[in-house]
Amino acid sequence: MSEHDEGPAEVRGGPRAVPAAAGTGGGTGRRIKLADVAREAGVSTASVSRVLNRHRRVNPEIQSRVHAAVKRLGYHPHSAARALATRRFDKIGAIVPTLQNPAFAAGVEALQRRLSQEGYALIVASFNYDPDLELSQARMLASVGVDAMMLIGVSHRGELYALLDQSGIPFVNAWAIDRNARRPCVGFDNRAAAVRLTRYLLDLGHRDFAVISGVREGNDRASERVAGIGDALAERGFELHPERLIEAPYQIFESQLALRSLMAMTEPPTAIVCGNDIQAFGALIECQSLGIPVPQSVSVAGFDDLDFAAHIQPPLTTIQVPAEEIGERAAEYLLARLAGRATLNLTEIGTNLLVRSSTGPWSATSRRWQGTG
Repeated sequence: MSEHDEGPAEVRGGPRAVPAAAGTGGGTGRRIKLADVAREAGVSTASVSRVLNRHRRVNPEIQSRVHAAVKRLGYHPHSAARALATRRFDKIGAIVPTLQNPAFAAGVEALQRRLSQEGYALIVASFNYDPDLELSQARMLASVGVDAMMLIGVSHRGELYALLDQSGIPFVNAWAIDRNARRPCVGFDNRAAAVRLTRYLLDLGHRDFAVISGVREGNDRASERVAGIGDALAERGFELHPERLIEAPYQIFESQLALRSLMAMTEPPTAIVCGNDIQAFGALIECQSLGIPVPQSVSVAGFDDLDFAAHIQPPLTTIQVPAEEIGERAAEYLLARLAGRATLNLTEIGTNLLVRSSTGPWSATSRRWQGTG
């Protein structure tokens, strides 16, 4: 008899009661077993196993009865034994640079929310932009057992990709895209977004640009954003001078120091593009501390559209990155892979330029700050 045919026969059998001693609260201390669930639901142990392993061809009524029996008995599968038998762990890993960035936190939360709907637990590890630690975290997740992984960015060490390939662990790169689709990715075009932001500032009349960027080594998103700024300037016959590019950790205090250094130049910039909103927030705080009017003397722009961006003074012009959508789409990709469904190697998500009051037109007569250095 086929699995599909088994369902109706078992439905006719109906559920059978399990003695009180088999329950979770009967005080016997006996562990509830798969056979107890089968007896309670009135089905075979094979059917219980198929339901718990989310087999796609199980009769819906049997699924309902098994889940009800599991709930009544308080049954908890022996995950280690099941993993050994099925090579399924019901766990997915996510390795992110940091959880201090609210954008990553929002994306991971959306990832977890979607995965939990399908019965998967999420294990999150961070590596503080250190590729050695990222590889170590991937090895740890592979050793404890995960069914799939989400990584951030598209540039990773060859050893990391080799580990995933050899372990047979499906993965997806997030927050960036590879147009050659060499590895599966769900994200947005960081370079194109930076081009759009820079063109907007150029259209306002700005020519003296500076950039406060995240550290680019090991961070393809930061590298692509700086490259996009350079591309947009080159289109108009300008360039980003090396001394006007400051790399700093994504921290408010570090960004304050960077802003102070830039505005102490003999001819300070009139437009500053920051690698993310946290850096832009630091720049705005330091402008206020130094008495530099924004945007009258300098325009400041960010990246991400974090919650505070619309509420600080002045409200921040920024690129809106759909972090939650990235997390959800990454989850959908991994779930499809695990279910054996067809997938696309490239899922590109759009971004928006949100113009607010931290940027304004350049004026040769009244808009340049005369600082004291």
